[in-house]
Amino acid sequence: MIARRLRAVVATMLAAASMAASAHNFHMGIADISYNQRTGSTEIVHTYTGHDLAALLTNLYGRQFDLGRPDSEAPLRRYVEKQFTVTDKDGKSLPLQWIGAKIDADSIMIFQEIKGEKLTKGSRIHNALLIDFLPSQRNTVNVETDGTVKTLFFDQDSIDQIAP
Repeated sequence: MIARRLRAVVATMLAAASMAASAHNFHMGIADISYNQRTGSTEIVHTYTGHDLAALLTNLYGRQFDLGRPDSEAPLRRYVEKQFTVTDKDGKSLPLQWIGAKIDADSIMIFQEIKGEKLTKGSRIHNALLIDFLPSQRNTVNVETDGTVKTLFFDQDSIDQIAP
C-alpha cells in the first residue's frame, strides 16, 4: 500500500515537473497597432514574456537583468528600437517614440507611438524581436486600419511585412 502510494506520488511529481519544463517551449509575442483619432498618433503596444527578454538582455550584455529595475529600461529600449521598425510606403523610416514599459511577474508590455501619423496601406513593419535570440520565436502583429484588424505573423522566415 505504501509502495503504491509512493509510486503514485512520484508519478504525479514527474508529470508536474515534465509539464513545467515543457510549459515554455513555444516562444511568442504580440503587438497591437492602432490609430488613436483623439491624439492623431499611431499607438503600438507589445507584449512579450518577461523571462525571454531578461534572458536575451543577459546574453547581449553579459550581466543579469531584473527588468523591474529602472536601469534595465535603457538596454531594453535600445534592443526594441533596433528590432522593431516601421517605414512608410516610400521606405521612409517612421520615428517610433518610446512611451515606456509595464512589467509584471510574467510579461512585459512596451508602449510606443508614431506621433501625428496614421499607418497607411503599404507601410512596412520589421519585427525581429526575440527572433534573433530564440529560433522558435513567433510574433503576431494586429494592425487596425479604418476599423478592420489584419493579423501579420513574423518568424525567422518573415521579419518584414507590408501593412494591410
